[in-house]
Amino acid sequence: MKTTKNIAFALALALGAVATGCASDSPNDPGSGGGGDGSGSGSDDAPHAMDATGKYQVRSTFDIASNMPGKVGEVTNTFIAMTDDATDPAKWILDQIIAKTTNSTLKSILTSAEPFVAGYLNDRLLEIAPDFVTTIVQVGNDFGQMAKNFGLNETLDVAQGGGAYNANVTALGVHFKVDSIESDITFADHSIANVSAANVALSLDATGKIDIGEHKLPLSYGKVLRLGLDTVIIPAVDPSASNLQTLLADLVDCNAVGTAINDALVSQFGFGGGASTWAGACTAGLQLGSSAVYSKIDSIDGSALEFGLTGVAKGVDTNHDYKLDTIQTGKWTGTLSYGGTPATLPDGSTFTGTRM
Repeated sequence: MKTTKNIAFALALALGAVATGCASDSPNDPGSGGGGDGSGSGSDDAPHAMDATGKYQVRSTFDIASNMPGKVGEVTNTFIAMTDDATDPAKWILDQIIAKTTNSTLKSILTSAEPFVAGYLNDRLLEIAPDFVTTIVQVGNDFGQMAKNFGLNETLDVAQGGGAYNANVTALGVHFKVDSIESDITFADHSIANVSAANVALSLDATGKIDIGEHKLPLSYGKVLRLGLDTVIIPAVDPSASNLQTLLADLVDCNAVGTAINDALVSQFGFGGGASTWAGACTAGLQLGSSAVYSKIDSIDGSALEFGLTGVAKGVDTNHDYKLDTIQTGKWTGTLSYGGTPATLPDGSTFTGTRM
C-alpha cells in the first residue's frame, strides 16, 4: 500500500508540473509572444507590388545559325574556296595574281601554266605560306560560330504613365562567343548607330512575371559581322593583324611567291617575267582577295536583319526595396527576317537584365 501511495503522489506532482507549464504558455501571458493584441509584426510581411520603372542593362543571346541569311553563307564559302582545291592555297593565290596582272602577255602565260605553277608553289608551301590552310580554315569556322553564339547588349528604359508601363529598348553593341572566348563590341566605338525601339509595352504582375511587348530591332548584320571578323576573329589567330588584308600579307610571303612563279615559268618557257613582277602582283592579288570577302559581307546590308521580339521573364527584388532589381530566365519568341522573308526565331533565344 505504501508503494501505491508513493506512485500516486509522484503522479500528482508530475501532473501539477504539466499544468503549471501550460499556464505559463498561455496566450494571455505577456512574455509568450503568442499574438498579444493582434498587432504584431506579421503585417510587415504582406506582399508589395514591385516598381519596374528605371533603366536596366540587358544581355540577349541568339542562336541564329539555323536561319543564317544566304549571303552570310556565301561569305563562309569564300573562305572555304581558299582551301578546298587539291592545289590550294597555291591555286587560290594564283587566281588572285592573274586577276591583278596587267601585262596581257604575262597574264596569258601564267593562265595557261597555272596548273603546273600551282603544283610548283605547293611543293614550296612550307616556306611560302606554312600556316595558310590551317589559319583560313579556322577563320571560316569562327565566322560560322559568330552566328551560333550571337548576342546583343541592350538597355531597357522603363517609364510609367496612365497606370501602365512602357519601355525604350536600345541595342548598344554586340556580344560574340567564339571558341569559349567572349567579346563585347560597342557600336559607338565603330561609328555605327545604336538600334532602338520606342514605346514598347511592358507589364509586371504581383508574382514578378514580366511581359515585354512585340518590338522590332533592324540590324546592319554585315557591319556586325565585319566587326566580329576584324576585332575578334583575326586578332585571335594573328595578334599583329587588324583586318583580312594584313592577315593574308602575314600568311603569304609574296617575295617567295614571286620567285617561285618566275622559276617555274623559266623552267617551262625559258622566260619568267621577273620575280619582282609577280611579287607585286601577289601583293595586289591578296588585296583583291580580301576586298572580295569584304564586298560580300557589305552586300549583306542590302537588307536589314530584323529581330521581331516578344519577351517573358521573371522579375526579382533582391534588396527588398519593392523595386525590380534583376530580370531572370528571360525568353524571346518571335521572328528573324532578312530580305522581307520572316523565319521563326530559334529556341534558345534568351535574355537577362540588371538594374543600372
